[in-house]
Amino acid sequence: MKDTPLSNCERDFLLKAIEEKKRLDGRQTYDYRNIKITFGTDYGCCFVDLGKTRVMAQVSCELVAPKESRPNEGVLFFNIELSPMASPAFEQGRQSELSVKLNRQLERCFRNSKCIDTESLCVVSGEKVWQIRVDVHTLNHDGNLMDAATVAAITALCHFRRPDVSIQGEEITVYTPEEREPIPLSIYHMPISVSFSFFQQGTYLLVDPCEREERVMDGLLMIAMNKHREICSIQSSGGIMLLKEQVLRCSKIASVKVSEITTLIGKALENDKKARKAGEKCGFAESMSQERITTLIVDETPVEMTDVVEQADDIIKNSKAPPETPSSPVVPAPGVGQVGQGLQNSWGLEEQDSEEEEDMVVEVQPKKKIAKGDIVEISDSEEDEVVILQPEAPVKKSTAHQKGATTSKKKK
Repeated sequence: MKDTPLSNCERDFLLKAIEEKKRLDGRQTYDYRNIKITFGTDYGCCFVDLGKTRVMAQVSCELVAPKESRPNEGVLFFNIELSPMASPAFEQGRQSELSVKLNRQLERCFRNSKCIDTESLCVVSGEKVWQIRVDVHTLNHDGNLMDAATVAAITALCHFRRPDVSIQGEEITVYTPEEREPIPLSIYHMPISVSFSFFQQGTYLLVDPCEREERVMDGLLMIAMNKHREICSIQSSGGIMLLKEQVLRCSKIASVKVSEITTLIGKALENDKKARKAGEKCGFAESMSQERITTLIVDETPVEMTDVVEQADDIIKNSKAPPETPSSPVVPAPGVGQVGQGLQNSWGLEEQDSEEEEDMVVEVQPKKKIAKGDIVEISDSEEDEVVILQPEAPVKKSTAHQKGATTSKKKK
């Protein structure tokens, strides 16, 4: 199913607003949308809300055989799924150009930057290693999926705990979380992507474009960077030519945004760790609090109550007295509705009634004496059928014939 295209009026309105440095949601040019990070009940499950864009990341692991080229390193696998629930433009079970581009960008951002120590995932060299799989699901699409996916993926990797393993000879024992405490992954740094959209061949620049802004943009620049200001990956799409000054300007803006997002991720992980140790509600149980599923709790609205009695007395004094006899509604005819009192019917029903009355008028002609031998026309239908009554001459013949028949009977 294809998404609804933008009309020319909407496109011109968006471009005109960008020229005036105004955005639909009231943000400034370099403002990010609000980021909210929550965790699931299990380790490695993370939800990220970037404005109205919502993404879920789930990390899982299993023991597999290593690659022949790297027998001492674990395997990292990334998969992003564009669900039809997120947008009607996404089709289930079918890879689109956007999904392929996002998958490649995730691999460049995490695997090529070597943010995770893959050698620590080795169990037996050349035989068994841990395969870490990161599945990113889009729950709602409102633009800038790449930034939301990278934040969700790196947060889920930091939150994930793999089972502990022991080796005795050739036997490999995997312990459950109840038997031994799970082990976190060894992460060197946290690469985070920041997207920049360009309009009118690079004349105007916006940070964190929403879904409608992505439709009218000419090009997109994605810069993945960590808090140490190290660029992990950079990708440009849209076929626009950017100057060196523009790329350097975007990198400076990205360094500020990455440091803010990294601090937010650290606080979210720390709060979740404290809540789990204290035995408080965490994950899905925390999101189902009483205030979020009921509509009975309403925020208090301050109301100014000064001089209420005096204002009420003034309103009563200046008001007009109601009429003693209520006016009866005007109904011109049964089945006719009329708005207002004493108004003429504007529905054309009276004209139809008058025309029907004129049609029902029947002219009654005076009775004329029918003389003998006159022709009388009788019409029983729309097609005038003429019946001619013959004069009395043939009737006399029939009577004479009857007399002759009776005399012949007497002679017999």
